[in-house]
Amino acid sequence: MRSRNPNENKVTLLWFRHGLRLHDNPALLEALRCSKEFYAVFIFDGESAGTRVIGHNRLKFLLESLSDINSQLQSHGGKLYLLNGKPFEIFKTLKEEVGLQKICFEQDCEPIWKERDDSVKDLCQEIGIECVEEVSHTLWDPRVVIETNGGIPPLTYQMFLHTVAAIGPPPRPVQDADWTGVNFGILPKKVVDKFEAFTSVPSPEEFGLVDNTKSKGPKVRWIGGESNALKNLSFRLEVENNAFCNGIYLPNQVNPDLIGPPTSQSAALSFGCLSVRKFYWAIHDLFNQVYGENLSNESITGQLIWREYFYTMSVDNPFYAEMKRNPICLDIPWHEDQENLESWKQGKTGYPFIDAAMRQLVQEGWVHHAARNAVAFFLTRGDLWISWEHGLAFFLYYLIDADWSVCAGNWMWVSSSAFEKLLDCSQCVSPVSYGRRLDPCGIYIKKYVPELSRFPIEYLHEPWKASLELQQSCGCIIGRDYPERIVDHNVASLRNRKYMEDICLSLMISPPKHCCPSDEEETRRFLMITQEDVDHIH
Repeated sequence: MRSRNPNENKVTLLWFRHGLRLHDNPALLEALRCSKEFYAVFIFDGESAGTRVIGHNRLKFLLESLSDINSQLQSHGGKLYLLNGKPFEIFKTLKEEVGLQKICFEQDCEPIWKERDDSVKDLCQEIGIECVEEVSHTLWDPRVVIETNGGIPPLTYQMFLHTVAAIGPPPRPVQDADWTGVNFGILPKKVVDKFEAFTSVPSPEEFGLVDNTKSKGPKVRWIGGESNALKNLSFRLEVENNAFCNGIYLPNQVNPDLIGPPTSQSAALSFGCLSVRKFYWAIHDLFNQVYGENLSNESITGQLIWREYFYTMSVDNPFYAEMKRNPICLDIPWHEDQENLESWKQGKTGYPFIDAAMRQLVQEGWVHHAARNAVAFFLTRGDLWISWEHGLAFFLYYLIDADWSVCAGNWMWVSSSAFEKLLDCSQCVSPVSYGRRLDPCGIYIKKYVPELSRFPIEYLHEPWKASLELQQSCGCIIGRDYPERIVDHNVASLRNRKYMEDICLSLMISPPKHCCPSDEEETRRFLMITQEDVDHIH
């Protein structure tokens, strides 16, 4: 709502980073409040929205999201300015050229954004620009969570739940913006030229990123943007409603759909095309409509709460995504094996389910959470004994939903480096049995590992067991057309357990401060594993 007193009105700017949406956007509402001239800006600074490390699929998703924002603003008579440069330099120039008085943006709570945001806040204080930061990328403000927990991050997920329970439910989404009477400013040509403003939303190729992936058959396309995210949310709520009515919670975890119509909201949440608060409350309101408000419903948004937990654990830890300097991460002596690492990256490990997941990741930029766990186990404590840091770097480049805190947190958990029971490797996920449970008919493997498509189902997950005659009849010779196993899982898992036991003994005198799950059931829920999926090694 704009002020009726023209003396109170200001030249305002909404700085998009994450939070690429118009709904539930308190920073937008604040920028429009008391605005006499409004600008919407996204800055390509080589950092924002994760653009420091980004592959073709994720950049395409980002650019589609920006295009959607621009289209919506155009429908209201404005536009989204896409500028190149350092934010503080751009804002300093806008102060000089258009009289900028107020900058609003959504909080990026991760420490990797601190230097960027501090430089802007310092500039604003120095030259007299009002700076407003709003919390809407997370359900709770991570700093409030830490303060409520006595000034330290909660060490366990259960402790986190107790802390946010003391804070209270997350806020409901804010109202939509009223665009009536908004006066969109026009940047002077001098500014447009100085910061190389794009005249239209660019393509990934203009940034030097070309899609070189080769796949047979159509690729699942994840389309960026708020408009598409809201359509997908409606479809997702239909799925959830049908599940609730049939007594099922978390339908895509009970029976993971690895290749079907995408119901995952992870990419939309990562870029902020979909408000996490809107998603959270939509699921809870739907649950309450079906069951009433007296039934416990904590688990139905469990993955969103884990997202919050990982954000909170990273907020004061700039070394969160590495091993050596990370205070919550165990310094495990992983192997350096470039050959096996490359086989894992290329989806050529000889384990069909692992290879299918890795190829899907590279081709499409997305993999179901259950399959991510499988490939992460395989790379780290399960089989190859290679550092999770290599896996994280690969995921951050290729995943369209790559999220620094969440991605690093997942990798530390699965590798037993943090959040896990201290070096407990008594259970290792089998890449064969786990794959059989998630892909019992082999549809997933046949799609992404087509060279095995003619193998009968009894050999599809273990093609090395097929006779040479059968391999010849299927047109795929193991070791020639599809690789031999780069490691024997049964041997490797025994070896890795011994490694873990030795490290554990060396730490017994003074165990490190180590985040851990509250109980074994919590671990199973997070990793989506059953008794059939694990190897018990004695």
